[in-house]
Amino acid sequence: MDLIIRRMKKEHWDQVKAIYLEGIKTGNATFQTDVPTSDSWAKGHIPNCSFIAVLGDEIVGWAALSPVSDTCIYAGVAEVSVYVGQNYKDKGIGKTLLEQLIKESEKNGIWTLQAGIFPENIASLNLHTKMGFREVGIRERIGKMHGKWRDIVLIERRSRVTGND
Repeated sequence: MDLIIRRMKKEHWDQVKAIYLEGIKTGNATFQTDVPTSDSWAKGHIPNCSFIAVLGDEIVGWAALSPVSDTCIYAGVAEVSVYVGQNYKDKGIGKTLLEQLIKESEKNGIWTLQAGIFPENIASLNLHTKMGFREVGIRERIGKMHGKWRDIVLIERRSRVTGND
């Protein structure tokens, strides 16, 4: 079966939510402890930059961008989220989603992609590094999770296509 990348739509939410919940349960994907409603999630993400990965009739991963700020100076900076279902890890799905997200972000005038990744999430750090992201630094004790302070590795990717004037 071939992997197909499609734009995320509201009707995909139940499968997207299930994958998001798998990520939450790992304890190393996000500070979130609950999955938001589809409307709440949609309000915090850039509509043209949300994708699903489909095998057959099953959504096996998703990727999306959120604006980092409402301040106009940051209009070309977005936060990356990439999630792959637990049964589909290490099959190139995350890479394919991230490639699509990068292409679409550049079409939408986004010049910098960033992500904050837990240092324990080695697979995600490796994926982003392979896709041209670089480590900016460690944000130490940036937030508490289940009563424990956690660090994140702040990474970014600067476009070579847009924002170079």
